[in-house]
Amino acid sequence: MMKINVYSEKNGIFVADSKTKPMIYIESKKKSLETIREKYPDAMIIDVTSKAQNEFVKFSPFYPIGGIPVPFSDTIAVSVEGIWQGLKVFEDADVDPHMFSKTDMKNMKRTVRKFGPCLGHRKGVDGEELLGYVEARKLIYLPCYKWVLENKLQKLVVAVRVISKNRPVVLLDYNTNPDVNNAKRPLSHASLIKAYIEGNYPE
Repeated sequence: MMKINVYSEKNGIFVADSKTKPMIYIESKKKSLETIREKYPDAMIIDVTSKAQNEFVKFSPFYPIGGIPVPFSDTIAVSVEGIWQGLKVFEDADVDPHMFSKTDMKNMKRTVRKFGPCLGHRKGVDGEELLGYVEARKLIYLPCYKWVLENKLQKLVVAVRVISKNRPVVLLDYNTNPDVNNAKRPLSHASLIKAYIEGNYPE
């Protein structure tokens, strides 16, 4: 039976086997820690936003992890958010490849207030096709974030997986919507971490 050891300063050694089901929950970072701890008294709470103060900040789509292939393009980007924002097309502005190299995690949003109505995401830097919002999630955001999980963050993914088989894990995110097809609410990247670990990452 496969076993993985992960060290926790608070609880010592965790040992998990491959048959144990992960216990992962998503909560809003806007909630107080006291409220979350009351709901999940035995859980390890992990902030996966760009405001995290430890290595789990690397789970943030804003984090400049580097080397991410830009879908339908012959180039790479440093962050998932940089790709998502860079491929947006507005009434008054086309794609912005400069977003692909932005590393400071600040002022990443390209907004309708500045550029006019968003017309869609371009299917590749030089592509002619514009993708709708949900379609862009499926063809751009999801594969980019999955690539990061598989190629850059396996150590952290394994850590969360092993911990979650021994005790509940609460992932903090500013957005909590797990439904890729729900265009009315921003998609939670924490939900993608959960789905990936549970083996049901959306396609």
